[in-house]
Amino acid sequence: MTTLDMTTALPLGRAQPKTATKRGETNPQFLGRLTGILFLITFITSIPPVLSLYVPVLSDPAYITGSGSSSGLSWGVILELLLIVANIGSAIALFPIAKRQNEGLALGFVASRLMESAFIGMGIVALLAIGSLRLGATGAESGAMIVVGKALVAVHDWTFRLGPGVVVGVGNGLILGTLMWRSRLVPRPLAILGLIGGPLILASGAAVVLGAIQGLSMWQGIATVPEFFWELGFGLWLTVKGFNPTALAALMARSEDAASS
Repeated sequence: MTTLDMTTALPLGRAQPKTATKRGETNPQFLGRLTGILFLITFITSIPPVLSLYVPVLSDPAYITGSGSSSGLSWGVILELLLIVANIGSAIALFPIAKRQNEGLALGFVASRLMESAFIGMGIVALLAIGSLRLGATGAESGAMIVVGKALVAVHDWTFRLGPGVVVGVGNGLILGTLMWRSRLVPRPLAILGLIGGPLILASGAAVVLGAIQGLSMWQGIATVPEFFWELGFGLWLTVKGFNPTALAALMARSEDAASS
């Protein structure tokens, strides 16, 4: 037995698409808006560490030999831990809907979010190690400490280049873009940004690994523009509008028919 949940309102005079959900299932529109909110949280939590809080650690080789408060590093770590939660949460929230379009791609998106979060976690550990050495290695030879600090910063830099710089292109770009293009749950012109941005992220990430361009260079920055606006637009659209009601109703009906056949 199923219950019918009403989705967002359509203009007056048009029939309301009805989205059938099994008893006990979460309303798909709620999951859509939750996904959008979590995507926006990833922006809120990822930008301050890169642009401000981590700058002293990443730009000053002698930071590890210094003294005083390292509150900026601590707050950056807290924000990135929230980023990991939002990354994984967005994939979990979207999965029950995305699997109705293609379960393999839906699982691929979850896996990509987990892999991206793993790289972010590795970078966090590297920076926390710098903070610990800065507090607890008094009297150590400064030259050796600086070498260790540079090595840990290099680890962090490569986790950033391989996580947000490569894995994001596969998961958030190609996989999520394909799911949204096929399902029409968000406008197709928006999904096109993901289908364009994903390959550009992958190409620029590969170029960094091969040494053809520098990480965080102007060329890599240009390559990330479509992906940036895809993820931001996706988060804003779902938060404000939710899934396209007609496309959602059709997707739910197709998946129910396939399950019963």
